[in-house]
Amino acid sequence: MDLRQMQYVVALADERQFTRAAALSGVSQSGLSAAIRTLEDELGTALFERSPRSVQPTDAGQALLPFARSMIAQATAARDAVVQATHRLSGTLRVGSEQCLGVVDVSTLLERFHRRFPQVEVHFEQAGSHDLVGRVRDGELDLAFVATTEHLGVLAATELGREPLVLLVPPDHPLAGRAAVDWSDLPASPFIDFVASWGVRPLTDAACAARGVHRRVRFSVGDVHALLDLVNRGLGTAIVPRHVAAKPEAARLSVLAMPADAPQWVVSVVTSAGSSPAPHLLELLELDPAGQPGSVETANVRRNGNGVP
Repeated sequence: MDLRQMQYVVALADERQFTRAAALSGVSQSGLSAAIRTLEDELGTALFERSPRSVQPTDAGQALLPFARSMIAQATAARDAVVQATHRLSGTLRVGSEQCLGVVDVSTLLERFHRRFPQVEVHFEQAGSHDLVGRVRDGELDLAFVATTEHLGVLAATELGREPLVLLVPPDHPLAGRAAVDWSDLPASPFIDFVASWGVRPLTDAACAARGVHRRVRFSVGDVHALLDLVNRGLGTAIVPRHVAAKPEAARLSVLAMPADAPQWVVSVVTSAGSSPAPHLLELLELDPAGQPGSVETANVRRNGNGVP
């Protein structure tokens, strides 16, 4: 058993599907599947039960998980110790992020950075993506994790991942139980949405306007959990990135696919020039939140501005 196999086991156990686990691990789905089967052959037992809808760890898989997580944590701590011993980075790093981006765990990333570079003073703030882009452009932040591709100008932007949008409706809503929604269905219900500075709001507004769809947004919020609470109370429907629909607070809601021509929700990190500590934080994006290589879908990484592919 090697570290890479343990990383794949943990990713698959956490995500319960090969597609997402492979994306988080920076490997093809077939590569992940082959690696898991090789490990199962080596151990002489199945580690996961596969079905068309999900993947579940077997008893043997559950028994292996604590050791796999421990092995990954020890490898991460070892790398961090070496970096800390050989790099004496100091200064200030100013970071911003929109809430609940899904494709990147900003808190864990900052924890790892602090552990590696304890002499760097880290400042962090949470805000809407459009506000954060402006603050990076004005030099008030060194980098920000955002869910927008608009108004970036010359800022360097690295795409970290993208997801489809979905519609959340209360369980007693007329659309509940349907697999998908049409654009013509949207005006029938009041909406709960995020404030205009959040990345998904102007994305949805522009998509609806382009198709002549007039939405009635009754509630505007600046918090994911407040949005889910209002939908659960039957006060409206909401268009959200797919990972929001997987939160426990959304368990009783119906999730409908948006039309095929709906835009995708894109998460990027945008950076300003001249920040010394910022590149060291970006280097950690090549590791997943547990310290595993390849958390970013390298095949989907794109840059604009003064970045390079």
